[in-house]
Amino acid sequence: MTYPETVSYLYAQLPAFQKIGKEAMKPSLDNIKAICYHLGNPQDSFPSIHVAGTNGKGSSCHMLASVLQEAGYKVGLYTSPHLKDFRERFRINGKLVKEELVTAFVENHKNFIEELKPSFFEVTVALAFDIFAKEAVDFAIIETGLGGRLDSTNVIQPIVSLITNIGYDHMDVLGSTLPLIAAEKGGIIKKGVPVVISERNTETDEVFMDLARQNNSSITFAQDKYAILESKECSSSTTYVVNDLSDSLTQTYTYNLDLKGNYQEYNLLGVLAILGILENINAISINKLDISNGVANVILNTGLRGRWQTL
Repeated sequence: MTYPETVSYLYAQLPAFQKIGKEAMKPSLDNIKAICYHLGNPQDSFPSIHVAGTNGKGSSCHMLASVLQEAGYKVGLYTSPHLKDFRERFRINGKLVKEELVTAFVENHKNFIEELKPSFFEVTVALAFDIFAKEAVDFAIIETGLGGRLDSTNVIQPIVSLITNIGYDHMDVLGSTLPLIAAEKGGIIKKGVPVVISERNTETDEVFMDLARQNNSSITFAQDKYAILESKECSSSTTYVVNDLSDSLTQTYTYNLDLKGNYQEYNLLGVLAILGILENINAISINKLDISNGVANVILNTGLRGRWQTL
């Protein structure tokens, strides 16, 4: 099959949320576990960062990828959905992967896929894991699709997890209250894995703290660690003056973020908190210049589109 034929096949053969809604979802991790086992569990071959939340997942993922790229790492980035090209879902250092990787995957595993009958999303997640493993990425940033607990991405064992915020979304699937939705998205919290919450919310904070306690995971609320002292929007970027609240010297840092929209300040704080955790992991080398350059060049480094973008 050609690349266009391969993508058409995936959409035609597999139920997709964008086409038929929640009927496309498989409320279990059984299928994705079966596919990953069939592939040799590629998700276990690279360090990953798992990102869930109602809003800001994509922006946060791209910020993290950009900073790690500036630090010299080879970074896989899985997000959904795509805007124009299916391969936007799995980039490596901001570049689209070769079409041949997609067609070869489908051709090699077509019989297994047709026998298992997974969802479109389950196959794309497995494809991303397979590509990142074959391309030997140093890190993979993995965005959940919907929810967290039963999301197909939730078979990874990340080095750190990020939950951006909780709002009323997909209530027919995730629950009718913020605590119920938080419990589903908080399902990405793993035993012993640090978790960061970008935005505090009185209705959901306790849910996350309970899940962290149950999993013996350290939890960081980004707004307790960093504060925006000043923000100024320019034509191509927004300048944020950030106070590190954990620094006894009340150190401030200035970041020029190339993503527009004042809502990005919450995403920035969550990303900074994640990077603070990564900086304390011995084998990972990230400095302040990497962070500064990373957030200033998100669009250039990762190819992010569609976030308050002027055309």
